[in-house]
Amino acid sequence: MATGAETAETAEHSLKSTRASTHYRCTGGAMANKEEKVEFEGEVLEAFRSGMYRILFENGHEAIAYTSGRMRRFRIRINPGDRVKVELSPYDLARGRIVYRER
Repeated sequence: MATGAETAETAEHSLKSTRASTHYRCTGGAMANKEEKVEFEGEVLEAFRSGMYRILFENGHEAIAYTSGRMRRFRIRINPGDRVKVELSPYDLARGRIVYRER
C-alpha cells in the first residue's frame, strides 16, 4: 500500500506531464515565434506633428515612421536631413518605427 507522500508525488508528476502534453498539442508541436522586423536605413524628408516623419530609404521607397518610445523618453530630436534606422513590419512596408538616429 502507498503512503501519503508517495501518492502526492505520483499525483504531482502526472499533473506536470498532463500540462506539458496539453501545451505541446495547443501550440502545434512548436513554440510560436514573434514576427521578425525588417530594418532599413534612410533619410528624414519631412517632419509631421506628434512624432511622425516621412522617410526616404536607400532603395528609393518612402514610408511614414514614428519615433520609438525610448527615443521619446530621452527626448532625442529628429530633423529633416537626419539619417535614421527604421524597423518595418513585413506586413506593411509603408509604416515603421524609428529606432536609431545616426550622428
